[in-house]
Amino acid sequence: MTRKQKKMLIRIIVSGALLAGLQFLPNEALSFLDDKLFPYAGRIAGFALYFVDYLIIGHDILRKAAKGIVNGRVFDENFLMAIATIGAMAIAIYENGDYVEAIAVMLFYQTGEWLQSYAVGKSRKNISELMDIRPDYANVERDGEVVQVDPEKIEIGTVIIVRPGEKVPIDGIVVEGKSSLNTSALTGESLPRETSEGDEVISGCINMTGVLKIKTTKAFGESTASKILELVENASSRKSKSENFISKFARIYTPAVCGSALALAVIPPIVNLLILGNAAEWGTWIYRALTFLVISCPCALVISIPLSFFAGIGGASREGILIKGSNYLEALSKTATMVFDKTGTLTQGVFEVSGIHHNELEDKMIIEYAAHAESASSHPISKSIQKAYGKHIDLSRVSDIQEISGEGIVAKVDGRNIAVGNDKLMKHLGITHIDCHHTGTIIHVGIDGEYAGHILISDVIKPTSKEAIAALKKAGVKKTVMLTGDSSRVATAVAEELELDEYYSELLPGDKVKKTEELLARNESENSKLAFVGDGINDAPVLSRADIGIAMGAMGSDAAIEAADIVLTDDDPLKAAKAIRISKKCMRIVRQNIAFALGVKAICLVLGALGITGMYIAIFADVGVMLIAVLNAMRCMLVKRL
Repeated sequence: MTRKQKKMLIRIIVSGALLAGLQFLPNEALSFLDDKLFPYAGRIAGFALYFVDYLIIGHDILRKAAKGIVNGRVFDENFLMAIATIGAMAIAIYENGDYVEAIAVMLFYQTGEWLQSYAVGKSRKNISELMDIRPDYANVERDGEVVQVDPEKIEIGTVIIVRPGEKVPIDGIVVEGKSSLNTSALTGESLPRETSEGDEVISGCINMTGVLKIKTTKAFGESTASKILELVENASSRKSKSENFISKFARIYTPAVCGSALALAVIPPIVNLLILGNAAEWGTWIYRALTFLVISCPCALVISIPLSFFAGIGGASREGILIKGSNYLEALSKTATMVFDKTGTLTQGVFEVSGIHHNELEDKMIIEYAAHAESASSHPISKSIQKAYGKHIDLSRVSDIQEISGEGIVAKVDGRNIAVGNDKLMKHLGITHIDCHHTGTIIHVGIDGEYAGHILISDVIKPTSKEAIAALKKAGVKKTVMLTGDSSRVATAVAEELELDEYYSELLPGDKVKKTEELLARNESENSKLAFVGDGINDAPVLSRADIGIAMGAMGSDAAIEAADIVLTDDDPLKAAKAIRISKKCMRIVRQNIAFALGVKAICLVLGALGITGMYIAIFADVGVMLIAVLNAMRCMLVKRL
């Protein structure tokens, strides 16, 4: 509980206790003051005691209402509460009546505000826990001593030391040491990750066991922890359609009900007096107008709707699903088509050479030439060929490297023309190649214009991919699609195993965008959304083009994470289905709150205008409805078992 919340709670308790104590004040004591001092002395003393209580609980509301009037923001909940309670106090003075109603309205309103503040604090805690990934320092060895340095001052290539219990401050590669890393703050997963020399590590993880020496590969501002924190901190700035609607609704609704209340206070008495010839009964109609004002306060909607989205985003972040704004959370609930990249998204992206076929040279020679030709590429397939070679690559043997987009690489190795790529490259170069009947990625190799054989590379489907596709369909996604640059044979095998609805193979990055646009055009007629899930740098254009872009964050490229609207921090496709379930639950709660708040208020407004209900029912229609809506909104945080 914050200091501000504690002070507010003390005010509520003091005001409530004073109000209860005043109920035991005997009327004889006040009448005694009338006799001993001057007429109305007791009445003035009674009013003074109640007014002190009123100021204790409501002084800040009065101050905010006054500021709103001065700044031109008149019609807000503070103005409504101030007018309603001051009016109720005035009627009590005029009728020598009961001040309890006015103080009770303010007391219950402030209690509701406190509970709402507490609820927001609980929701914000999920975000603040994520903020704990922010490192405070980095250890650097200088002159034989380890000193703590501001992470922002660490340059790329610096070797930092991370002891057990410390956070990894900057992304890098382990150059010495072996340890377990706690990644729960980033991924939501409790199982530690083992790391050793040569492994990449991301900032925000907590080192659990051994001492690690890490060579930084990014500046502090570009590290994973910094990007995630920036993403979460900016999430609240992107409003959903529901939030924008409520804001516009409140701007129109509040002046309308204030005008209606004024009309209710003035028109019926005038009609009674001038047309019907009866008593005006100003007090009765002003009281009804004040009751009408309290009932009409839109705080249940203004508070609970943003809180629902805030709680949903907070709960999702705790599960390793980072959503950049409530507009994306709302759009996700309407997803009818989910499109996936294959490599690194549905498959592990860990390629291994599983065979060499139709080769005219020795196996090790074709691998050696291919590895050297691919030496400048960081593509997973290139890495797998280099790994299969298993020796140091002598770059002095390689020259004239040229990458042909969507086809492969040509280069000179030991003065010989080496071509490494798919069948498109072979056709482009006029080299007759031999197809392979095995399932996997086929890398053809040509040497000096002659076919030298092909390398079979296999990728492994992620353990949760099939379950993820089934979960998406259960969550209401009508169509699952895979887009890949891989061969038709590989794409068919993966699509059949995962039971995808559609798949498209041998696509260049530009082809993926075109295919996504075709799928988007289909969705327009259905008023539904398309989400794309990818992880590579070549997925960034598609992530930007889709209605919702979802990036695999832990292993994904910076470009993909930057272009995406949602980031799955642990690369698990099953989290995509969970994100949709969270969004649907959140939108269901938003609709419940809108229907409940407007329904109850409409009924109570009619009853209040007719004089059937009094100020206490008005308190329920305002504070009671707000509390119920806020408590319902808090359910958006409960996402662990979804």
